[in-house]
Amino acid sequence: MNYRSTRGAPAVSLDTALVRGIADDGGLFLPVGLPQFTGDDFDRAESLQDVASVLLQPLFIGSSLADDLQQIIDETFAFPISVSELQARESNCGVLELFHGPTAAFKDVGARFLAACLSRLEGDTENPLTILVATSGDTGGAVAAAFDGRSGMRVAVLYPDGRVSDRQAHQLTCWSDNVLSLAVNGSFDDCQRMVKAAMADPALTKKHRFSSANSINIGRLLPQSIYYAFTALSHWRRNGRKASFIVPTGNLGNAFACYLARGMGLPIGEIVMATNANRIIVDFLDGEEWAPRSSVPTLATAMDVGNPSNMERLRAHGGEAASLAGQVRGVSVSDEEISAEICRSFEEFGVACCPHTATAIHVWRNFDKTERLEKDWILVATAHAAKFEQIVEPLIGKSIDIPDELAQILSRERRFTNIDATVTALENALAIGFSENAAA
Repeated sequence: MNYRSTRGAPAVSLDTALVRGIADDGGLFLPVGLPQFTGDDFDRAESLQDVASVLLQPLFIGSSLADDLQQIIDETFAFPISVSELQARESNCGVLELFHGPTAAFKDVGARFLAACLSRLEGDTENPLTILVATSGDTGGAVAAAFDGRSGMRVAVLYPDGRVSDRQAHQLTCWSDNVLSLAVNGSFDDCQRMVKAAMADPALTKKHRFSSANSINIGRLLPQSIYYAFTALSHWRRNGRKASFIVPTGNLGNAFACYLARGMGLPIGEIVMATNANRIIVDFLDGEEWAPRSSVPTLATAMDVGNPSNMERLRAHGGEAASLAGQVRGVSVSDEEISAEICRSFEEFGVACCPHTATAIHVWRNFDKTERLEKDWILVATAHAAKFEQIVEPLIGKSIDIPDELAQILSRERRFTNIDATVTALENALAIGFSENAAA
């Protein structure tokens, strides 16, 4: 299986796509052709790991990692992923809980998978690979945790200073010497622009051996498609009906992973993307021209994205807005609606949800009764509410228990560097930061 660029550069192997992160022409990698599955292909696949093995094998054909695939899967999915029933009247609705990993967010899946792959491909301590990651909150913590202490791997995490929650900031800044945490004086879009510009600079890339762990890396999306495949198969086996998903999305990686799973033949019905006030995806699907814009700060900070990278993949695979209209849908949710939903969900269901998960619940709740009843909905819970205690606890009037693994992370000492939102500032930080970390 080879992987093509969304912009037309020659296809490359999976190994090359994983290491480069982004194509030579600045495009994003996609499989040259999606494998097609039927239910019979998964007859003997009972567990999440079994489904992962079936789904990923054709995507790893020709990769030097093929013989290690089962070990990579086992390393990745070492924590539970489950669906809980939402106790709602006259509705068949579940919640896909993706927050049981080490950093209590769905990003743990893709980050652990990518770390397991790259450490096998590039575990060269003499000339380490440098992972650049821009984060609006959860990605950076998950990537830092996944790569922490791995030989031959260095990570530079760029996050918008003051625009992530305190606990998210702690998760971004408390790691070993191979992780450099950079608080950028700007927005997430500035961080993402800096990463893309640095990776597009041949001299810098050669010097630092750059790769990416954002969802621009195909190694993040492939494992995320697995939990949609497993959940959809489990639902189909129980009910004989397709599951439709409502996915909170910012950079569009998680929603595109669901789209990929459906494109490979899994029994998935509708895909609805729930965004916050950063409604560029919604406006595009409603017929407006695709025009990246400055992001707007919201309560759902991890979705504060004004130029979602994975829209390039969605358009390359599914076409422009007119073609996508029957394939995906987008709904924007305001901060006022997020706050109200956090309160209402806790009162009605006894569930403390994070602001991002609240967008999905709000979208489902505001469907008309017919739409709620005609389809089986699964709402995607992307992060644990304890990561956003400053928002959630005042609304529900109750403190939220911190998961044990998250508590361990929060007990670690923080270390970070403030930089301006320029590639020059990033270059200087890389030159100084890793040498200082090593000396420390």
